[in-house]
Amino acid sequence: MSINEASTSRTLAVREDDTDLNIHYNDCGNGAEVVVMLHGSGPGASGWANFNRNIEPLVDAGYRVLLIDCPGWGKSDSIVNRGSRSDLNARIVKGVIDQLGIDRISILGNSMGGHTAVAFALNYPGQVAKLVLMGGGTGGMSLYAPMPTEGIKLLNGLYREPTLQNLKRFNDVFVFDPSVLTEEMLQQRLANILGRRDHLENFLASLAANPRQFPDVSPRLPGIAAPTLIVWGRQDRVVPFDTGLRLVAGIPNSQLHVFNQCGHWAQWEHADTFNRLVVDFLKH
Repeated sequence: MSINEASTSRTLAVREDDTDLNIHYNDCGNGAEVVVMLHGSGPGASGWANFNRNIEPLVDAGYRVLLIDCPGWGKSDSIVNRGSRSDLNARIVKGVIDQLGIDRISILGNSMGGHTAVAFALNYPGQVAKLVLMGGGTGGMSLYAPMPTEGIKLLNGLYREPTLQNLKRFNDVFVFDPSVLTEEMLQQRLANILGRRDHLENFLASLAANPRQFPDVSPRLPGIAAPTLIVWGRQDRVVPFDTGLRLVAGIPNSQLHVFNQCGHWAQWEHADTFNRLVVDFLKH
């Protein structure tokens, strides 16, 4: 089936403290079981931009797919976050599904989306069916890679100076083979970035208010009961591979799949294999 961004675009208001945030999401398919896809924290990111290669296989497999733009990304409102970004996003996901009358979800999260998925599972365990975590899930130091990683340094630099040159510098380490990112894709991503300067400003204000937006929840991971698939790129230069090892060591009912010749964007760089892997995991 053919699915496009415009026809699936929706918005609703979610209360956060004393503010109503307009949250954008895409609603695809009409299956009884729901998969929520959560994007990463790169400037210009959105649910649709991160997962457009992964939606149709899940819809074709019978799932309803929600792609939620977290506050400060995509078409959602901005916010200055002074606490845990993981917990904030988890509350937003909870607000969205509650308004849609959805009791239970599986979550597929990339990078920041992985952090959000773990936070949701810890805070609302009864509403989680399964988790798929790619390139994220907990904070903390790497045993092997210098911190912050080169990818995080370049990401923060792109937020501060959103130029095409800095976008290309970031993408050179973001994926294993940057030649797959066409000039058209880069120009579209830059347009997305420059189109919402409030997102850039609020991200930097949030970092200034709290440099540790994604806390280390490693000690709490054994409390996650949901079956969990952890997916990592062997050459991830944004979030080190040993973070995936900490996740699989901490979450009791988990498994780890590693893609070689893959950076931080496994669902895009190895889309066909990734889609088969996820559908099989969710079905069984």
